[in-house]
Amino acid sequence: MEEDMMFLKWWLKVVLILLIVMVFGVKVFVVFWWKQKKIEEHFAKQGIRGPPYCFFIGNAKELVSLMVKASSKPMPFSHNILPRVLSFYHHWKKIYGPTFLVWFGPTVRLTVAEPDLIREIFSSKSEFYEKNEAHPLIKQLEGDGLLSLKGEKWALHRKIITPTFHMENLKLLVPMATSSVVRMLDKWLDMSNTDEVEIEVSQWYQNLTEETVTRTAFGTSYEDGKHIFQLQAQQMVLASEAFQKVTIRVTESWRLEKEIKKCLMKVIERRRENWDKEGMENGPKDLLGLMIKASTKESENISPATAPAAAITARDIAEECKSFFFAGEQTTSNLLTWTTVLLAMHPQWQVIARDEVLKVCGPRDIPTKDDVSKLKTLTMILNESLRLYPPIVASIRRAKTDVQLGGCKSLVGPSF
Repeated sequence: MEEDMMFLKWWLKVVLILLIVMVFGVKVFVVFWWKQKKIEEHFAKQGIRGPPYCFFIGNAKELVSLMVKASSKPMPFSHNILPRVLSFYHHWKKIYGPTFLVWFGPTVRLTVAEPDLIREIFSSKSEFYEKNEAHPLIKQLEGDGLLSLKGEKWALHRKIITPTFHMENLKLLVPMATSSVVRMLDKWLDMSNTDEVEIEVSQWYQNLTEETVTRTAFGTSYEDGKHIFQLQAQQMVLASEAFQKVTIRVTESWRLEKEIKKCLMKVIERRRENWDKEGMENGPKDLLGLMIKASTKESENISPATAPAAAITARDIAEECKSFFFAGEQTTSNLLTWTTVLLAMHPQWQVIARDEVLKVCGPRDIPTKDDVSKLKTLTMILNESLRLYPPIVASIRRAKTDVQLGGCKSLVGPSF
């Protein structure tokens, strides 16, 4: 009898384990295979296909292969940068057309490049889409600021930050920016022993932009801000390495993140303590000052019941400073670099731009704030550089609900 009971218990344990394994197996099958195949079937009925999904890894193997192959070759002397920066899109567009599915692991993305569809996502039907959650490494870099915020908090932060970029405020920053440029040019002249000198302009422009962005963000706290942004630049290098290699230096990344937050909080508290002594009425409005001013006003005007939702905290200010550097430093330095490359490729436009600057500025060495808007040809050259070499080649949005995009019915969840 006891043997029968022991056998029954053993048998029940085996059945229970098998049941758990089966349930787990079914769940894995549904999450990593059945769901993906249903999505492929849904879009295939509407004429949208893509590279076939592979269990769990999606199209990761092909994506890495295409990226490595593209970066291993010298970049051709051409303005067609798509094969280099978005090699997977360049390759699969020729096979599946401009709109197709691509799998990042078990997560699907519908690639869209037609202007009318992009307009729907970002403008006419933007209420049906939301920002996609960034990769943890990118999230760490960009901060939890305007780039990633949503809803009412995004609207509040945008309202506070906007005066930093008003034309009148930007004009007040022109003397500071021009003095930085003059210092850079003087160093270039000192490097030249002959009539010609070869300079790696991208690094110089990066240092120039870093200085300008730091002053715009931190104002009177420039020296502290410079140290913080140098730490964030190191973070960028680690993140770039992580996307190209299998191993990630997690400990180093965490150490930098901890130090950045600690330094930011110190700067914010010190600026708050000296807030009554400072005045922003006559000088340029820096990002840190505007955020602290807003947080002071908010804390005076809001009721205790709504305080947690409405107040601008020290953490909010710190995250916005991180976002500002992430969004502004690389994009601006890349614009200056590519503009220089284009002018070197087309020397006739150098002559036209130089003649315009001499005509507008006259005998003065440095342009004034009123001269900037008069430099029409230079503005046109910068816009053409942005068209050929845009700082952002792709943007991701996620459908909040089932939505009609062009003639295609999309499901909730896929990213675009």
